[in-house]
Formats: sequence, structure tokens, C-alpha cells
Amino acid sequence: MPHILAAEPAPLTIDPATTALVVIDMQRDFLEPGGFGESLGNDVSLLQAAVPPIRAVLTAARGAGLLVVHTREGHKPDLSDAPPAKLERGEPSARIGAPGPMGRILIRGEPGHGIVPALAPMRGEVVIDKPGKGAFYATDLGAVLAARRIATLLVCGVTTEVCVHTTIREGNDRGYRCVAVGDGCASYFPEFHRVGLAMIAAQGGIFGWVASSAAVIAALSGTS
Repeated sequence: MPHILAAEPAPLTIDPATTALVVIDMQRDFLEPGGFGESLGNDVSLLQAAVPPIRAVLTAARGAGLLVVHTREGHKPDLSDAPPAKLERGEPSARIGAPGPMGRILIRGEPGHGIVPALAPMRGEVVIDKPGKGAFYATDLGAVLAARRIATLLVCGVTTEVCVHTTIREGNDRGYRCVAVGDGCASYFPEFHRVGLAMIAAQGGIFGWVASSAAVIAALSGTS
């Protein structure tokens, strides 16, 4: 049954049967003390703030029977799926594939590549390993969504201005109605987070909508 989701720039109707929750890159290397993100001088507590809202939305999404998709940014151990421009970015000791605090940086299968335990995927939930910032590039996400006839994406995760934004832009170009769960997104740079959300909903929703976790939960439970 369709439900009304309170959002900016305007409310929209969502149907749980054609809605998916996409949780972007909630990985240990980005969120945990001692991980790659902190080694670059970032305050990981800014990203950790998104965990409770995401956990609450995950619970509601699972209860409503939504398709749940988790993504992880990372590369094959031989780096064959990483373009040279990406491999050459940053200091040599902090580049993709270099030894890091939680194993090789952004390499699939290393401890830091894993999703934080508080948001661990449940059996049967989709996990997309992506080599780029967006969740559609070089992955089978499009096919997964098409098989379930998904029309609306509830997107949360990190970071707001990079992987979340890129995924929403990709989804918008593919015809999906994309909703950023505002307090379920985060950035190492608070101003980037604020502006990133504002950009999505600007000009009548140029890329999509922005809603709070509370509004999403209310819509999924039918209490909005």
C-alpha cells in the first residue's frame, strides 16, 4: 500500500513493494578509530553519527519488506579494476592497495573493507562491491533493481558529497526517484554534508528529495 513520505522539496508517495533502501559504504576503514579515514586526519565520529539513524531505518525497511542493498567501495587484490588516475591519488603510503591500519587500503576481503558490525547485512540482503564512487558503475545494481521493479531509492551512508551524491545522480539519470535520508548520511566535512543535501532538493528537487530518518520510518510503518 502506498504511503506518504514527508520530504523536501515536497512530500512524495512511496510503495514499499517498489522501494529499495541503499546503504552506501558504511565500512570499517571509513568509520572506525584506527582506520584509513582517521589515518588521513579525519574525525570519524562525524561519520559514526549516521549509524543510529541508519540502523533505525534498516529495522523499519526490513519490517516493511523492502529490498535492502549494501555497498562497499573497494578493488580486486590485483587492482585490475582500479584506473591509474585513482591509484595515483594521494601520498604513496595512503594509496589504494597500500598497507593500512586494517589491511590493504580499499581492497576487497581486507578487514577495513567490511561493513561496521552495527549495520551488518542480514542473510539474503544484497551486497554490491563497487570499484567507483557511484553504486551503478561497473556493478549489477541496475539489474538487481530492475528484477524487483524498483522505482524509488532511499539512499543513506557515507560520504554525503561523494559516494552518496554520485549514486543519487546516477539513479536520477536512470529514472529512479531518489531520496537522501539526511541524518543517515554524513561527511568528514559538515559543510559539505549540508550543501550536498541542499543541492539534491534545490530547484524543485533537481536530483531528488531529502527526508529525515524519522519521516522514512513513519512512512514505512504507515503512521505518516
